[in-house]
Amino acid sequence: MTVDAVLLMAYGSPDRLDQVEAYYTDIRRGSPPPPHLLAELLDRYQAIGGGSPLSRIVEEQRAAVAAELARRGRPIRVYAGMRHIAPRIGTVVEAMAADGVERLVAIALAPQRSSNAAGYRRAVEAALAGLGPSAPAVMHVDSWHDEPRFVEALAATTAEALGRFADPSAARVMFTAHSLPARVVAEGDPYPDELARTAALVAGRLGLPRWEFAYQSAGRTGEPWLGPDILDEIRRLAAEGVRDLVIRPVGFVADHLEVLYDIDIEAQGVARAAGIRLERARSMNVDPTFVAGLADVAEAALGGPAAPDAGAAPAAAPAR
Repeated sequence: MTVDAVLLMAYGSPDRLDQVEAYYTDIRRGSPPPPHLLAELLDRYQAIGGGSPLSRIVEEQRAAVAAELARRGRPIRVYAGMRHIAPRIGTVVEAMAADGVERLVAIALAPQRSSNAAGYRRAVEAALAGLGPSAPAVMHVDSWHDEPRFVEALAATTAEALGRFADPSAARVMFTAHSLPARVVAEGDPYPDELARTAALVAGRLGLPRWEFAYQSAGRTGEPWLGPDILDEIRRLAAEGVRDLVIRPVGFVADHLEVLYDIDIEAQGVARAAGIRLERARSMNVDPTFVAGLADVAEAALGGPAAPDAGAAPAAAPAR
């Protein structure tokens, strides 16, 4: 029987302040950040408690997906790797091969396909190339932006947030995602279209008569980035008389700096100053419906649900 496994991949984020400079340098492809940008980033991580919870959450997601697959009769190993911090994707792929994995499903924890997300595929392929004939076969999941249970989980958590208002029907919903350089549109990147599709599916499920979409967390590169920007849109809504607002990120599936600072601190401050009450829908993290959706994605890539007599391989392997 073929030894199958799942690889969940995330961007990575420092969980301690002493990791921030090396992390930022890695994102910048080996170029150290200017002192003022490093200081700004350190201040932001300090503001959310001195580090990001992303690594811990991804490990919890890994364990939860492994448990869900085992419950379905497919007790296969599930691994987790990061692009910009340990455990690196390449190191984890090498460990998978050493563990005897023969076929793996690679799923980036970035639902919408983009040129940026293609970096996950490149990291996997580079590691496999270095393994030669012993390399496992790989099935890449490039997009799962419209996965039904993912949409269901987004809708349910948005409804939760709307329920915090005395009159949920009067509240506006704004979907958000990380911005990318605007040139990706000219290059034919599917990212904006897939984001719009995710947002529309959630809005349709909730029966929203009107909703907004904005980008957040644009980089400081000196070139145009995709907009409209979340902070500008909050101010515009305030000028239109909107007083209750739900922010529902659809491009992030875990709490990290872009959620805990960019929304919960920065956007919240702009909203408060503009006279808007802002409520953020909770992140997916290990929401059971979301975890079931990830398991659905993995099973689909593996050819469908496990047979009733599926073998009893080890249920999980720790993130390395």
